[in-house]
Amino acid sequence: MLGFFMRRTYEPEAAVDLVAETFAAAFEDRRRFRGSGEQEALAWLYAIARHRAADFHRHGRVERGALQRLGFQRRALTDYEYERVEELADLEPLRHRLATGLDGLAEQQRDAVRLRVLQERTYPDVARMLGVSEQTARTRVSRALRAMREMPELSATKESHD
Repeated sequence: MLGFFMRRTYEPEAAVDLVAETFAAAFEDRRRFRGSGEQEALAWLYAIARHRAADFHRHGRVERGALQRLGFQRRALTDYEYERVEELADLEPLRHRLATGLDGLAEQQRDAVRLRVLQERTYPDVARMLGVSEQTARTRVSRALRAMREMPELSATKESHD
């Protein structure tokens, strides 16, 4: 489950928090579980996890901004904990496949994806930095992501619990 959240957040601290929230929610709602067997329990847990991940992305930036303004900081992971989370999430093969996928793009598309997706720049920023219109920046990112979805070397990133 930790790997599930790491691949969705790329933030070890958030992934650890989401695992805890998932199990807390499952414990709270344990009387609602109507399944029988380990497979159904696992499916139920991952359904809860998918909802937690969606909430994280839907509300996460606003909540993190509010917490930051209030001066609240989550406990930082130790170096060992951070490395262990990355090890458990098995991110190295994913990083390699994504790097290979980016290398397979045309330079203009690769630059647009790096700015928009990896650096989380806004489309107006991407357009300005690339010296193109905002529509052109959107088109480059869209086409690049579509091309990456179709790359065989990236098809192995699909998870069994999605």
